[in-house]
Amino acid sequence: MGCIQSISCKSKVFRESISVIEVKASIDPIPTSIDESSSVVLRYRTPHFRASAQVLVPPLPKKETWIVGWIQACSHMEFYNHYGEQGMSSWELPDLLDGKIQAISDSDGVNYPWYGNTTETCTIVGPTKKESKFNISMNDNFYPSVTWAVPVSDSNVAKLTSIHRDQSFTTWLVATNTATNEMVTLQTIKWRMRLGIEVNPSRPLGQRAKLQEPSAQEQPQVLSKNEPIPPSALVKPNANDAQVLMWRPKDGPPLVVIPPKHR
Repeated sequence: MGCIQSISCKSKVFRESISVIEVKASIDPIPTSIDESSSVVLRYRTPHFRASAQVLVPPLPKKETWIVGWIQACSHMEFYNHYGEQGMSSWELPDLLDGKIQAISDSDGVNYPWYGNTTETCTIVGPTKKESKFNISMNDNFYPSVTWAVPVSDSNVAKLTSIHRDQSFTTWLVATNTATNEMVTLQTIKWRMRLGIEVNPSRPLGQRAKLQEPSAQEQPQVLSKNEPIPPSALVKPNANDAQVLMWRPKDGPPLVVIPPKHR
């Protein structure tokens, strides 16, 4: 069936003519680094996930604005800090844990739904006579602090015995019409970050922690077929505002140590 209205036809042609010339996704092939310089917290820094794409956008025939950029969501999170026989602290995303949502936005918390708004997006304002070619890129890593002492204790004695972290993300390259909110998914990437750290709290500071497997991360997958974006990946709250730090003792009820920023 042919296009009846030339404007909608042009819009369809434009939508179908956006092309990804090249996409790259990788995790730096280096181990997680551990920092024991603080007597209060252990810090670690994971390698970076990096994604970049070269996108070709055809001329825009009318006055409209499109944004092309990266959207990321977390679909799984295990983040446990064990304190021997006393219990563990756990960063949790309650709605994700309860199965209420498939994934949670990993936006910067300002520019929803985008991961960021510097290198992570590009805005094209029509009408334009020439095609536009540009690169958009993003990177992500973890750099948290974990208390040596039990987080609900008044004591500052080191009790931390291990850290376990396993998180999965989906990252989409998307083009959006700012007026109509039409969204075209151009590329889908899946990646995962895992780490284990064993800690001997009785050893001197600087000699306590040891990185376990894996020392190198699995490389991301650029999917041959795009996955749909769950609605929860496009709206507030993002993962940073929704996460809760729980204390789960070996005996007794769990306690909320840090409530979510977003209620």
